[in-house]
Formats: sequence, structure tokens, C-alpha cells
Amino acid sequence: MEFLRSFGDIGLFIHSMIDAIIFPIPAFFLQVSLSALNPGNALWLATIGFIGCMIGTPIGYAIGKTSGNLILRKFMKQKQLDSVTEMFRRHGEAAIMIGSFTPIPFKIFTIVSGCMNYPLWKLIGYAAIGRAAKFYAVGILFYIYGHAAENMVGGSTLTISMLAAGAVIALCWLLVRKIQRRKKEKRQTDISQ
Repeated sequence: MEFLRSFGDIGLFIHSMIDAIIFPIPAFFLQVSLSALNPGNALWLATIGFIGCMIGTPIGYAIGKTSGNLILRKFMKQKQLDSVTEMFRRHGEAAIMIGSFTPIPFKIFTIVSGCMNYPLWKLIGYAAIGRAAKFYAVGILFYIYGHAAENMVGGSTLTISMLAAGAVIALCWLLVRKIQRRKKEKRQTDISQ
């Protein structure tokens, strides 16, 4: 990570891109360290990190589509892989949204999406929402609070806040889906009567 840090915002771009593909260390850590060096540049760094992640997302998806099962078995135990696969079958959209916020490596979600033949456009859409929120939350904190933001993101405070925000977004999304499903069922019932 020190090597990428020496390249500044270009290093963050590369790190964010390969974070969505295969790199084991989340780009969050590089974003925080670069933002701490120059808080006035934090929103630019958030933008660079977000763009890099969005470019890497379809690459991770393609890897998942071609050889994802082999790769995931190297990183995860079978029980974990079965759990992730089942979660995607039932709640793929919510899984991506929550996964975008959590410390779980994002590459797992891009690769699993490819393995599961999850629609790429949906992956990119939900990843864009979640990853933008994560990158810009850090960027805004550093931009507004400067070096004091290090204390906010250093511990578990930001992780807990991001998980809570991800859960709220996912619950809202699931509620909207449930309402849409009920309306569709009601329309079908009305038509058949």
C-alpha cells in the first residue's frame, strides 16, 4: 500500500480499481491516509476512488463469470461461499448495497455476481450507489473536519455508521420492492376478476 500511496491520487485510482477485482486490502485505507495528508483534496480523492471502483467492477464481474468459483474457493471456506451464494439468490440487490458499505472486500460481490449470472447493469447500478456513499462519506468528513476526521474514521465509528446506513438503505429498498410486488399482485387479481 505504501507503493500506491507514493503515487497519490493515481495510486488511489489504481487501488480502487483493483480493489473491485482482486486486491485484498480495501481502498478505504489509502483514501483515509491520503485525505489525512491533504483534507482540502478529500472530495477529489473520493471522486477518483469512486471512478476507479466503477471501472474495476465489470472486470471483477467478468472474472467471476469465467472462473469465479475457482477463485472464490481460494479465498473463502465452502460454508461462507454457500452463505454468500444463498444471500445473492434471495437478496442480490440488498447484498450489493450492504456489501458496498461494509469492510467485506468488495471483490467478493463483483466476482459472486459474475458467478451467479447476476445482471451486470444491476451490479453497476447498486454498486454505484453504495460505493459513492462510502467514498464520499469519508471525503466529506475530511473536507469538513480536516485532520479531526481521522478520529472519526480511525475506530469502528465509521464502520458502524456505514453498516447502519447500508441497512437503512437496504430496508427501504426491500420495502419499496414489497409494495411494488403487492401492487402487481393486486392488479393481476383485479384483471382476473
